[in-house]
Amino acid sequence: MKKILLCGVGGQGTILAANIVADAAVRSGQEVKVSEIHGMAQRGGAVSTMIAIGSDVASMVIGDGEADIAIAFEKIEALRALPSLRQGGTLVVNDELIKPASVLTGRASMPDDMDGTLASAGALIVPAEAAAREAGSPKAANVVLLGAASELFGFPEDAWAEAVRANVPPKTVDVNVRAFAAGQGFASEHIQEAQR
Repeated sequence: MKKILLCGVGGQGTILAANIVADAAVRSGQEVKVSEIHGMAQRGGAVSTMIAIGSDVASMVIGDGEADIAIAFEKIEALRALPSLRQGGTLVVNDELIKPASVLTGRASMPDDMDGTLASAGALIVPAEAAAREAGSPKAANVVLLGAASELFGFPEDAWAEAVRANVPPKTVDVNVRAFAAGQGFASEHIQEAQR
């Protein structure tokens, strides 16, 4: 069984991304359980989704040290996800940073050395918004991240393609297909560089 945590803030497409993952899992013949936690309904509130995938899924709840894969849609949420990641798990992170309201109002400060902390955790930092913009829309950054993480799931390529097409708005299918491919390409290139 695999446990996956997706986390971001409202407006980043975290729930849509979770729906694509769950759909791809079902198309791959896996059982799936999904749990969503919504923050504020507006952009800026934390949103996370826990997904359990396997042949006999009992619970989707992810405790500390239990996530096999964490996909974070921005850096602060990535830091919050670190305790959930199991040793040897994989963290895929959008290089975007959204300052919380508490920082913007001066009640809190940004964490020190976020990039260093994420690098120490072995995170794959993906320029998802830039890749999505190149694919046709910055709103497809969530699908870029799924493309970057897709190899970790072991789903067939056609399951991913069908899941993306079935879950994104019809007018955005081509953009999202390109965004997914951009994420795959980035991850493949990055992994090859790391192996040299």
